[in-house]
Parts: sequence; C-alpha cells; structure tokens
Amino acid sequence: MDIKTLVLALALGNLSLCAALFFFEYERKKSLSMSTWAVAKQCQAVAWCLLYFRGVLPDSLSILLGNSLLFAGMALDAGALWQAAGRSSWRRYVLPALGVSVGLFAACYLFDVAPLLRSAGGSLIVAGFFLAGVAALCLKWREASMLRRFLVVSMGLLSLLIAARGVLAATIPAFDAELLQLAGFGALYLMMLTNAFGYLLLSREKLGGELARLEVLDAATGVPNRRGFYQALAPWMALARRPGLPTALVVLNIDHFKRVNDSYGHPVGDAVLKTIVDTCRQQLRDSDLMGRLGGAEFAIQLPRTTLADALMVAERIRAAVEVLPVKTERAVLQLTASLGVTTIRAEDSTVSLFKRADEALQSAKQAGRNRVVEAQAASTLDI
Repeated sequence: MDIKTLVLALALGNLSLCAALFFFEYERKKSLSMSTWAVAKQCQAVAWCLLYFRGVLPDSLSILLGNSLLFAGMALDAGALWQAAGRSSWRRYVLPALGVSVGLFAACYLFDVAPLLRSAGGSLIVAGFFLAGVAALCLKWREASMLRRFLVVSMGLLSLLIAARGVLAATIPAFDAELLQLAGFGALYLMMLTNAFGYLLLSREKLGGELARLEVLDAATGVPNRRGFYQALAPWMALARRPGLPTALVVLNIDHFKRVNDSYGHPVGDAVLKTIVDTCRQQLRDSDLMGRLGGAEFAIQLPRTTLADALMVAERIRAAVEVLPVKTERAVLQLTASLGVTTIRAEDSTVSLFKRADEALQSAKQAGRNRVVEAQAASTLDI
C-alpha cells in the first residue's frame, strides 16, 4: 500500500465515520463530548481530503489549510476525551496549544522552511495532541476498565511511533524517507481505527454502567432502591455468622406521608423524601447505608453496631425529622417518622430480618407513631 492510498483511506474512513456519527442517537441530543468528537472527525475528514489532492489544489489549501484542520481535529479529539472524563476546563489548555501549533506551522510554510523539517514538526504536533487524549484516559487509572487500559497502551504506542517518525526525519536525513512516511501514515490509519472504535465502545461502556447503576438506585432520593439495598446487605448477612460486633438494621416510615402526595402532588412528595433522606444522612456515619424500600419506607444498615447504639442512632434520626421544617412552594410541612430497630442474627435470612424489623415498625405506629421501637425476642447478639 503506497502513501497516496493511505491518505485516501484516512479521508474516506473519517468521512464514513462522520456520516455514522450524524445518525448516531439521531433522535436524541448528543452529549457535549460526543458533539466535540463529531466536529473533530469532520475537521480530520476535510483535512485528509485536502492533503489527498496535494498537487492538484494550491499548496495554501492542500498544505497550509489541510494541516491546520488536521491539527484542529486532533486537538478536538483530545478535548472530547477530556470532556468525557468530566474535565470541562480542557479548552483553557488545548485551544491555546492549537493556536500556537497552527501559528508555528504557518510560519514554517510562509518562510519556506525545508519540507522535511515542516513535516517532522507536523508529526510532533499530531503526536502531542494524541498524547493529550491518552492522558485523559489515564485519569482514575485504578478504576479504569480493561478496554480503557488497552486504549491507553495502544494509542500511546502509536503516538510515540508518529513522534519517532518526525524525530528521525529531522535528525537522520539519510534514513529512508519513503519508509518513514509509510510508517507514519500507517500509524495514523491505525490510530483512526483505534480511536473510532475505542471512543464508541467507551461511550457504550459508560452508558451500560449508568444503566446498571440506575437499576439499583432510587431516582427520586439518590439512595439505593430495594434491590440495591439488598445487594449491599448480603455480605453483612454472611458476616453475622461470625463472632464480633453485630450489624443493625433500622426500618423507617414517614408518618402520614400519603397526605402529602394527596394534598400537594407527587413532585412535592419527592422533594419531601429527598429532604428527609438528607436529614437522616446527617445523623449517619460514612460507613452506614440508607436505602428506599418503596413509598415512604426506608431501611438503614448500621455496620458493627449493637442494638443499644442503633436505638440511639434511630432516636437521633426521629428527633431530627420531628424538628425539621420541610419547605414547599405551597406550605411548610412538619413531619414525623416511626422506626423499628433490630440486629442481624446468625440464623437470619433476609425475610426473617425484615419481618422482625417491620414488626417493630408496626408496633411504633400502633403506639402512636413518631417513636422508636426495638424488635422483640432479643438474642445474645442484641446486647
């Protein structure tokens, strides 16, 4: 494969990618990182088309404009990866670097610097922007998936190969120039494929992770839902069979919450739930976990907590809810909560544990609400 064919492949590849991106999530608004990446591919597609027609078009278009658009595409490519990583400040650094790069290349072109040196400088600029994108993928390395780690390694090596091509071309003029060009354009072609498939797969991976997170998260309050809470509780159920401090469970129900929904509507009800959750969290440790079981009922897991300590925590929560003025657009509400408390026992299943906690909660309601009741039939762990 000769260099001309590789440039054509780069042009057609980026054009086809632009077409695919146009229809990708066509019905929905694209994220800022995806939009930035789409613009990057458009710049690269136009750039490779101009470079392919070098000798046919004026040099000011094929060389100067073509390389300037190529640098812009690579810079925005890196910017899209930084945007996807949640670093919106990338513009402060990438865009000035792009301006300097285009200015230096334009100066080399206008002052008729040797084409070999100009080409070497262009390779180093392209490699630099690629490495900037690789740096974005390196963020939170310990949490990175195998896909992201593969992309860091492969894109990093290809970037170094592109940079090495520029250095060798500038420092060893006797080296086979055609072989160097072929290696450089070949690396760019592989980079296009790796970057394209990698970015789309990362986007799909991120979406899959978000969907998995929503499966175990309550959208209204931001705490785990019943499924998520049960998953988090499972390891502590197993640990209860070993000697040591027990794990406590508190089941909380907001008293007469149905009246809030009936009188003010579900949006106000959701806002009230969120306020109650925030209030409860202020009384908990970082290691404690609160989840929503459904409606106005919540569960709180207190690791390594005796029944006596759990009752103290539950009482603090009850008192905090009682004095909390919940402000809505139509009124200021005063709410109370009833709580049932128990600890996990060695013989417990999830069903028996929640049955015991719920019986304590029902006793609190029957006794007049706005109170804390401990589960009956205490075992040796409940001390």
